[in-house]
Amino acid sequence: MIRKSERFGGEVYAPPSKAYTHRMTIAASLSRGVSKILNPLFSDDTQATLEAIEAFGAEVELEESCWTIKGTPSLETPTRTIDCGESGATLRFMIPVAALAPGPSTFALGLSLSKRPLEPLLQSLKQLGAESSRQRGEKGLMVRVHGGGIMGGKTSIRGDVSSQFISGLLFACPRAEENTEITVTTPLESRSYVEMTLEVLKKHGIRISASNDLRQLRVPSNQNYSPCDHKVPGDFSSASFLLAAAAITCSKVKVKNLDHRTTQGDKAILSILDEMGSKVRVKDEYVEVEGKQLNALNVDAKDIPDLVPVCAALACYSKGTSKLYNARRLRYKESDRLSSLHAELKKMGAEIKVTDDSLVIRGPCPLRGATIDPHNDHRIAMACAVAALGAGGVTRIQNSDCVRKSYPNFFDDLRSLGADVVGG
Repeated sequence: MIRKSERFGGEVYAPPSKAYTHRMTIAASLSRGVSKILNPLFSDDTQATLEAIEAFGAEVELEESCWTIKGTPSLETPTRTIDCGESGATLRFMIPVAALAPGPSTFALGLSLSKRPLEPLLQSLKQLGAESSRQRGEKGLMVRVHGGGIMGGKTSIRGDVSSQFISGLLFACPRAEENTEITVTTPLESRSYVEMTLEVLKKHGIRISASNDLRQLRVPSNQNYSPCDHKVPGDFSSASFLLAAAAITCSKVKVKNLDHRTTQGDKAILSILDEMGSKVRVKDEYVEVEGKQLNALNVDAKDIPDLVPVCAALACYSKGTSKLYNARRLRYKESDRLSSLHAELKKMGAEIKVTDDSLVIRGPCPLRGATIDPHNDHRIAMACAVAALGAGGVTRIQNSDCVRKSYPNFFDDLRSLGADVVGG
């Protein structure tokens, strides 16, 4: 339960990046030797990735602020089904990796994950000589990867469905028998996530050449991963909700553990808040936002889809009409995020319209408390929680523990900043 916050502000640490934690964990598992990952994110999604790499033979030691991973250059064939839960990154990154194992692997998909696109990745792997298939099991949808290695060669894949497909291929193809050429047949969306993958792979000694637009990628064959120690940076995707909370409540919030030099595309929240009228102060290790009267803004979501939920909450408190567009891919996330945001913010009194690929919000909206169904989607739950900080009455968020997918301490951090939050 969340009530309107009369006193809000202070300092808080951004959680570690989920995207980096996934990538560093997988690269470490493929390395010959021991890698340490400092400041990793413990969440439902990263737990799924840890269990996946262990199934293929990696050895993992977990401490509160450090994961020690002993990689396995020769993957083992899993003896059990790998449960990906609702983690799209785990599934899409590990399916190509599974093709490197000598025998078959089976992945179990959670309910919403089973509805998300996967076929382009399976088709691309087939072009590279790796067979896989979707199957219906007793407990839901499964993916079976035959194993036996990746031949390599040429493959093509769309770049406007999920950038995770490309990242998954980049993890596995350095171990292919022949050089691999990946052609991205449409403009690449969320390109910063592919850049993040390339950054991590380079640190592990993997050589990949890429065109400036990342639509042509060449991966030499028979490469070996070298171990590497990492420190996971703070997560701009998660921190965006804390920064938006400052803007909505006209408060001042300092979020530490944020480096604006990071590859993360979602650091765009800083320029978005600045253009909307908030006072944004950026330093080497923290970001401070002081809320002012917000102005409407048009946001192109092509490369920053994860910011759409928080931008929708901000738009409800902005003067004028805001449009969040090029967001069709949000229909294939943990929920149909365009429909979910439309339904839940409308309950709160937002003047909001939805199209095939956009949201249009006319503000400022006199939001009121409501009972929110987050559709088992962490970003919907957090967006509505932030919107509730300026709404009259009480907002009740059902199934609030879905935030464990990316930001387990979200409600605790809101409370530490003075939010009136009960439960969560």
